[in-house]
Amino acid sequence: MRRYPFFVFLTILALILTACTQASPAEAVTLRFAVLPIMDALPMFVAQQEGLFEQQGVQVAFISAASAAERDQLIIAGQADGMINDPVATALYNKDTLQVQIVRYAITATPEYGAFYILASGQSGITTVDGLQGVQIGISQGTVIEYLTDRFLQAEGLDPEAIETIAIPKMPDRMSLLGSGELSAALLPDPLAFLAAQQGAQIILDGSSHPEYAYSTIAFRKEIIDAHPEAIRAFLAAVEKATQMINADPTRWSSLLSEQKLVPAPIMGSYQVPPYPAAGVPSQAQWADVLAWMQAKGLLAVDLPYSDSVNPAFLP
Repeated sequence: MRRYPFFVFLTILALILTACTQASPAEAVTLRFAVLPIMDALPMFVAQQEGLFEQQGVQVAFISAASAAERDQLIIAGQADGMINDPVATALYNKDTLQVQIVRYAITATPEYGAFYILASGQSGITTVDGLQGVQIGISQGTVIEYLTDRFLQAEGLDPEAIETIAIPKMPDRMSLLGSGELSAALLPDPLAFLAAQQGAQIILDGSSHPEYAYSTIAFRKEIIDAHPEAIRAFLAAVEKATQMINADPTRWSSLLSEQKLVPAPIMGSYQVPPYPAAGVPSQAQWADVLAWMQAKGLLAVDLPYSDSVNPAFLP
């Protein structure tokens, strides 16, 4: 029997291992990601523009959604794999069966950045939190907007019985009624809140005072996570690089903001891109607080284990 030198055997083995490694660095898959025209999505658009997804070996196709309801329809129908959402929405998805998992923060409030704002109409005369007692605040009912309104005001000492809200689901309607004075107060996200303030609304309270409550998330369908874990890992690695690029030079992305309609035209020149969070997921305490609020509101009748709905395993 012919014998081959040991180094030849090692060379062949190395070539086989290299071929196996290179065959599928992040799997041959295209992740379909539902995107709304919101600032939370900027790192994804940067990752696409700068070729960061390709560098990580994953293809990403964006599917535009005009509203959260349209986004949810895409996810439920299996036409999109991932999305930017929030913990309230994730809990609603998972209340009967485990459907989606949070894999990263999208945007978070900080002591310097509010992210979500309670504003009073310029015609209302309200300038303090106490002035909001018994005043109808425009919200989207049963959503993170209502959660933040309750938690912000309760954290400032308002009696829950003194917090009054009115359901105005569409943000443009909320902003328009606030501007006309037909609505005394409303909660709006950045950058609509920035525009409302420029048009005369008074910022009363925002997430910078209570950043533990104010954040959005990136989530994927559990079916996709289980089938393509390396693609999820690659996606998040690209988002992390994009986040670093944005934070290093926030002024660089004006054309992208305009192209994707992430910032209203009237404030394009004065709006400052916020800082984006490094890799991380909501804490167990944050998740528990959302569940407690939902249960108190009658939106949720069960406990949802943190580890089922929040998955940090793919963070870079």
